[in-house]
Amino acid sequence: MFTMKIKPTVWVSAIFAWAALAFYTPATAADKPSTITVDWAYYDPVSILLKQKGWLEEDLAAEGIKVRWVLSFGSNKALEFLRGGSVDFGSTAGAASVIGRAGGLPIKAVYVYSKPEWTALVTRRGSGIKRIADLKGKRVAVTRGTDPHIFLLRALDSVGLSERDITPVLLQHPDGYTALIKDQVDAWAGLDLHMAKGQLAGDTELFFRNPDLNTYGILNVREAFASRNPKLVERVLLVYERARRYALTHPAELEAALVKAARVEPKVAALQLGERTDISNPTIGKAHRQTFLAAGDILQKIGIIKADVDIAQTVDELIDIRFINAVRAF
Repeated sequence: MFTMKIKPTVWVSAIFAWAALAFYTPATAADKPSTITVDWAYYDPVSILLKQKGWLEEDLAAEGIKVRWVLSFGSNKALEFLRGGSVDFGSTAGAASVIGRAGGLPIKAVYVYSKPEWTALVTRRGSGIKRIADLKGKRVAVTRGTDPHIFLLRALDSVGLSERDITPVLLQHPDGYTALIKDQVDAWAGLDLHMAKGQLAGDTELFFRNPDLNTYGILNVREAFASRNPKLVERVLLVYERARRYALTHPAELEAALVKAARVEPKVAALQLGERTDISNPTIGKAHRQTFLAAGDILQKIGIIKADVDIAQTVDELIDIRFINAVRAF
């Protein structure tokens, strides 16, 4: 069994939040939907456990509400699903949430599913790339609108470079990893668990890491859905909390859930979860806001976010802690 990188808070106990569900006020027949759609992602391990356990379906069945799950391969896909209304809840990186809100996407960031170090700059062993500056003129695989993309941009900016100094190769995360090991690109803005897989196979190396440039894993909800169904949002978060708290005390089951869903070796899941994933705090607070602001500022500097957007106002409009505060009151 691996040891997760977790720092449980004193209020976490073996008595899980689902005990409170029996006393929870259900949505009225007039406003409740017949189906809610929730995404799950390899980069959101709590969502994997929740999906496999079936706890959300179990809880909402009494009210006649069905649950539909949609797989998001990256924050960009989750934002697309939210924008198109094909999911009600979408898992992204915090910086991606800021991009979405700044671009007019009406979402609310309501929950922290992890504090990860899920991205780094990756190259093949023996490529000769050792530092950020070595990327100048190189082909770099990246998924736009995701935390790895933002990580890459901030890394380049730190040494006086920009995206114009490299050749971006736009691929989804799994394809970026494949392109790297097939020598079709020189580097990749990586994402776990593909990043962990390459490390353990000995095919790749992380030549630039900075956990502080990784933004948090955030669960977002469509603003229109939250306005119509506030109690249902709280209910979803309460069941999410059941899965998160269960994962804290059953790390081997979380690892097994990731192994089953992503079809990876246990050692890959252990590296991602044991060394680079912290699921101890679900509430968006001051540290998260500061990270969002810093990411928004650099994104505006390099033109991803328009110059006339008020970053602080955007972040404040994005963050909504009412729902998780209501849940934690149980």
